[in-house]
Amino acid sequence: MKRKLIVQALACAMFGIAGLAPMYASAAQTAASSDVKPVADVTFTLRTAIADGKLVFIGDAGAIKGKINPDLRVAEGAVVQLNLVNGDGAQHDISVPEFNVTSNKLNEKGASTAIVFRVGKSGEFNYICSLPGHVAAGMTGKLIVGDVAKTASNIAEISRNPSEVGEPVGARGPRQVTVNLETTEVVGQLADGTSYKYWTFNSKVPGPFIRVRVGDTVTVNMANAKDSHMIHSVDFHAVTGPGGGAAVTQAAPGTAKSFTFKAINPGLFVYHCATPMVAQHIANGMYGMILVEPEGGLPKVDHEFYIMQGEFYTVQKHGAQGEQEFSLEKLLDEKPEHLAFNGSMNALTKTYKMEAKVGETVRMFFGVGGPNLTSSFHVIGEVFDRVYSQADLTSPPLHNVQTTTVAPGGATMVEFKVEVPGKYILVDHALSRLEKGLAGFLHVSGADNPEVFHAPHGLDANSGH
Repeated sequence: MKRKLIVQALACAMFGIAGLAPMYASAAQTAASSDVKPVADVTFTLRTAIADGKLVFIGDAGAIKGKINPDLRVAEGAVVQLNLVNGDGAQHDISVPEFNVTSNKLNEKGASTAIVFRVGKSGEFNYICSLPGHVAAGMTGKLIVGDVAKTASNIAEISRNPSEVGEPVGARGPRQVTVNLETTEVVGQLADGTSYKYWTFNSKVPGPFIRVRVGDTVTVNMANAKDSHMIHSVDFHAVTGPGGGAAVTQAAPGTAKSFTFKAINPGLFVYHCATPMVAQHIANGMYGMILVEPEGGLPKVDHEFYIMQGEFYTVQKHGAQGEQEFSLEKLLDEKPEHLAFNGSMNALTKTYKMEAKVGETVRMFFGVGGPNLTSSFHVIGEVFDRVYSQADLTSPPLHNVQTTTVAPGGATMVEFKVEVPGKYILVDHALSRLEKGLAGFLHVSGADNPEVFHAPHGLDANSGH
């Protein structure tokens, strides 16, 4: 409270008591920015503070961290999210007048808010605190909209294409199947401008989707790359045997191990590295799934997608640029800085495009690599026609399910028919995780279906509004 009075006294001395009168954003201002989508293209976090006798914004994460009233550079047409944290205890807000957006007022130290809007024109625009006198006191910076230079990078693309699901087994009989895995350690892109040292199966996260049928005899060959620094292994949840195979596949760099198992249980199963400490190997990207189809195979659908959820525990905060470093402390506290589908925060929003047409059926093989968080898997704007709970493929499925729970190291299979065009957003319905990168898009094209869904004139369903 004392700190708050000092800040208010500073403003009073500079601008008079009238300068502290609260202002409230009009409904028109706060509702004006309807042209957005649930996942911003770029996010900046600013903190209010006092510096050199002035009221200022200070960058809180990433490339702007520690900078006073930093320039915020974005591409034209981007959806921008500005987070504001009250760092000094005085009343503040954040506003971009040119785009007619203003946040609610923050009154207490530690309180936070955000605005989300699309920048539809290029140029230089001010972001400000709209309270009287606060711009003059120093609370203004530049939002620069236009060409954003893209630097060349040799960082690997490690995210898995969700369409890589292999060939259905159909009505074939049991056979001998060979699976070749290589464990690698590679620097890959976690997000735009952000990299991470991944540990992988076959240099992608998740590892390859393996597809067999009940009764198959499967030989797993696992080689650890020569340039690895760690011992690696593989544990298949589909295997009945010591460690799911992990007991016989502990491979030093440059060596290889193998084992053979019979697929006796149908289902969708996770596999992962099981070398101590196991949670670290999984958190670094070492997980995938194996589908053991029942006799006769699965019913035919139009599209199948392979999706796995994972967590990343880094020293740096979410939003920081550059290479991220692993944090053992955050792993043990189960507090990830980033979450992602298929290995990176861009995998299912920018890198790969999942598509279907109105009237088609979609099947999603969904698993949680983890290592710690349970997922509440949900597709915004869709209802799952069938959910094969806990990836049980032989019991009758559940019907008409909105959200399904998947444990770490667990899986499910969901199916639904798409009946309306638009952009459908895949989320974990623990929705704070959306702000840490956990999102994917399913793009559905085709004719409108007003009997199922009718939007007011002018609303573009394909924009993800």
